[in-house]
Amino acid sequence: MSMSAGWYLRRLSRMGPREVGGRVGDAVRRRRWRSSRPDCPDVTGARFTAVLPAGTIAAVPPDAAKRLVAEADRLLAGHAEYFGVVRDDLADPDWSYDPKTGRRAPSGYAFDVPYRNEDAVGDIKQIWELSRHQHLTVLAAAYALTGDERYAERVAGHLRSWWAANAPLRSVHWTSGIELGIRLLSWVWVRRLLDGWPGAATLFEDNPVALRQIWHHQRWLAAFPSRGSSANNHVIAETAGQFAAACAFGWFPASARWRADALRSLERRLRSNTFGSGLNRELATEYHGLVLELGLAAVAEADAAGVPVPATVRLVLLRMTDALAAVVDNRLRPPRQGDADDGHGLVVDGAGTDRWASLLATGDAVFGRLHWWPAVTGTDVRTPLLAALIRPGADPGFSGRAPAPGTPPRRTAPPGRWLRHTSGDTAHRGQAPGDGALRTGRTPAVSRPASRPDRFTDAGLTILRGPGEIWCRCDGGPHGFLSIAAHAHADALSVEVRHDGVDVLADPGTYCYHGQPEWRRYFRSTLGHNTLQLDGADQSVSGGPFLWTRHARSRVLVADTSDGEVARWCAEHDGYQPSVHRRRVELNSASQELRVVDEVRGPRREVRLAFHLGPAIAADLAGNRAVLTWTRDGEDRSAVLDLPGQLSWRAHRGESDPPLGWYSPGFGRKEPATTLVGTGSTDGTEGFTTVLGFKG
Repeated sequence: MSMSAGWYLRRLSRMGPREVGGRVGDAVRRRRWRSSRPDCPDVTGARFTAVLPAGTIAAVPPDAAKRLVAEADRLLAGHAEYFGVVRDDLADPDWSYDPKTGRRAPSGYAFDVPYRNEDAVGDIKQIWELSRHQHLTVLAAAYALTGDERYAERVAGHLRSWWAANAPLRSVHWTSGIELGIRLLSWVWVRRLLDGWPGAATLFEDNPVALRQIWHHQRWLAAFPSRGSSANNHVIAETAGQFAAACAFGWFPASARWRADALRSLERRLRSNTFGSGLNRELATEYHGLVLELGLAAVAEADAAGVPVPATVRLVLLRMTDALAAVVDNRLRPPRQGDADDGHGLVVDGAGTDRWASLLATGDAVFGRLHWWPAVTGTDVRTPLLAALIRPGADPGFSGRAPAPGTPPRRTAPPGRWLRHTSGDTAHRGQAPGDGALRTGRTPAVSRPASRPDRFTDAGLTILRGPGEIWCRCDGGPHGFLSIAAHAHADALSVEVRHDGVDVLADPGTYCYHGQPEWRRYFRSTLGHNTLQLDGADQSVSGGPFLWTRHARSRVLVADTSDGEVARWCAEHDGYQPSVHRRRVELNSASQELRVVDEVRGPRREVRLAFHLGPAIAADLAGNRAVLTWTRDGEDRSAVLDLPGQLSWRAHRGESDPPLGWYSPGFGRKEPATTLVGTGSTDGTEGFTTVLGFKG
């Protein structure tokens, strides 16, 4: 998919003057760099000192180590899977090849490569993913755990191959800053994990080719930061990678400046990308995970190098960790909200390791778990590695650990110096700290919730919980982040319901970004979510695959989870002006019943109300009643979904023209699932009532 002139005009309309000026400067710089590529400065006597402390590898749990080594063995055999595509060519990969389409990205000056055009380049996600070199961190970790030099030699072979095939600014791998940033972070960890291998220094600091690549990566990132309306998770990856490399590979004349500039940007961007409650402002859960991973990795590099980090960096990461612990269901699954592309910041684990359990385990090791956190039973490799480098007391007075409930506030720093630490500082019971609690001056307050938050007012997210492990996410927040809301979906007032971790009313996911516009439109559409659509249109107006030109505005009217028997939520949005869509949700714990009432205020409109069932759910629809059945851990479960009688209901499953009835378990993968769609109009009705009743 190539971008049209109309897209460029729409994209320009979402930029401010400062961003336009910065992008004009970028364009001039790209033109100048075409013919001016300076050599890397001479580096002599470079040594890598950011090694793991003694005993770190021995702390890796045996089952996590076993999973990692099994994954590394698959990679040694040349096997891997990326976004649903199985590859068997990784013994000696073609770094510009897309196995999905069979195309190769053209070579030449990087900024001339039309990477958005799948016909010319292939699926760019398939091409870029392998070159993040996160498979190499897995192989390097396997060497660190086993001492088997086969893993180290494969890493060395791949790096030398990549460096030879991707000279600075001469391939598609030099077009996107997020790719360069994550790749740099991978190289830092590859060097760290190979430290016991005799060839490590020869591969990196004593290798002019490696030094040239590392220098050019950092020069690129310093010159072309993501700007303005694009300063989302991409800029976090860019600054985290730049900072990590400038700490661990601080061998160049510009290293100190790169390090200082990257840290300054990282601190500012972490704050701007995160609500005060700790949720990521993109309201796309997987990007919450990505940003948290990148932030923790950056702090690890700072502590390993002895570089002071602003207190607010750790504070934001602490808030993000507590927010994650608060929103997960009983199986540690977070919401499936917004875009998701399976992106990770640092990969040193094998298949079968739970990403969210791993992040919570790291949070426990670094900040300390709160008494209301869910239990984490899984193990991982990454936590002991990061925890060995991150020093919770590295900032004066900082200790993220919260005292037990009832412990009086204490000071761990001189008054006015840095820290006020309490066991909880929330506006209301069950509400996460808001923006006002995240101070950015000299004395930021460290406050952690005394009980599990279920209301994130600034993010418009509310979690209703009931017996039988009923979990319901209600969405009444902003459409997305920044003027383009790149990773948002048109999902205002949508609900997501699980029972013991099983998707009952599911968010269908993302599936794809580039190359399949009809599928991209469907998975981010209003019809593609558990909400109400009017006149066949989305609530927000799309201007491209990562661009929204008009954002529906939502507001939460009621979020009351204090009643022990009935939890209530109500919100409305203005995406269908002059009409207003209002939704009320009640979860009755006594009856295990969820009631959803949709009201449309305004002129007569055509209605489609969709409920997407999870892939494990079988549905028997008769009239306006659907009997839902599924199995969990060998036990049969069921529920009854009574749908509004004013609408005509039909079940859809696995339809492609147009797409309807699909669930995407991960990027690049989709499977049929049942979607129930009711059609009718708002004429002569006061509301549409849906009742989901779970059987005990």
